[in-house]
Amino acid sequence: MKKAQTLNCSLLAALALAFAAPAAAQAPDVVRLGNLKFAHYGAVSYMKEACGKYNLKVEERMFPKGPDIMPAIVAGEIDIAALASDGAIAGRANGVSIVTVAGFAKGGARLVAGSETGIKDIQGLKGKKVGVTRGGAHELLLYAELERAGLSWSDKPGKDVQIVFLAFADLNQALAAKQIDAMCQSEPQSSQALNKKFGVEIMKPYGTKMGEPVRLLVMTEKMYAEKKDVAQRLMKCFVETTALFNKDPALAEKYVREQMFKGQISAQDFQDAMDNADYTYDVSLEHIDITTEFMNKYGVGRMQKPPKAAEWVKLDLLQKAKAELKVK
Repeated sequence: MKKAQTLNCSLLAALALAFAAPAAAQAPDVVRLGNLKFAHYGAVSYMKEACGKYNLKVEERMFPKGPDIMPAIVAGEIDIAALASDGAIAGRANGVSIVTVAGFAKGGARLVAGSETGIKDIQGLKGKKVGVTRGGAHELLLYAELERAGLSWSDKPGKDVQIVFLAFADLNQALAAKQIDAMCQSEPQSSQALNKKFGVEIMKPYGTKMGEPVRLLVMTEKMYAEKKDVAQRLMKCFVETTALFNKDPALAEKYVREQMFKGQISAQDFQDAMDNADYTYDVSLEHIDITTEFMNKYGVGRMQKPPKAAEWVKLDLLQKAKAELKVK
């Protein structure tokens, strides 16, 4: 009798383990995402809604601008981040252990003048104050276009154009209040300035060798090297959400307007913003090297050792994800 009881106990214990093991195995892997609040960052943000099917939990944390994410990566608080290429390049140049695994958006910049300034082209910026966020793609784009127009600049008086450094969130208010004459701004904020009639477009600053800026999805080297399976599943989720946003603009608009901006931008703001930006997957090594060259030339990012794209751009996860999902 005692032997039978022992067998029954053993059988019950084995069954308990058998049922418990799958539940433990199904616990999702947590990936900590650093992101920015812009319209063209929406498909990256949407990963947290769609990642369950890949047995992932994406925890998103918003930052004011790309370079602000780098200290959080160094502190071990962020695994993957979405930011402009210059912020990623500067981080890598200054010793942050990251690799680029995809591009996720391109475009998304506009040079806007105050509606009452009479400024119609870039030459009209001579003698004016132009606002821009320090350390972002827009600073780089602005300098490249000013040089192409033969204009000098400084953040102090005395040059053709005086640069005023402001946070993205403060640029529109400064332009509306006439504290600056023009701004190089992101989307949807630049479209808002046009739609609210306190700004007029000077140009989209894509006329230099750098072309349209590409935003980068970067990953810690630790995650790329030590959690390849998690990294690959995350990349499939990213490709899927990007394809979904491109296929279903209504979903993209609803998510960005309601979830990211909490109703603070109109349907027209979103549509105009995305007329000046694209959700994408790809980035070329050439584009990153050209951007690095421009950063070094203009002193953007204060790089200790400008990196070569071939050293830190790893697109194998992206290529595999696109192949498996049959996305071009």
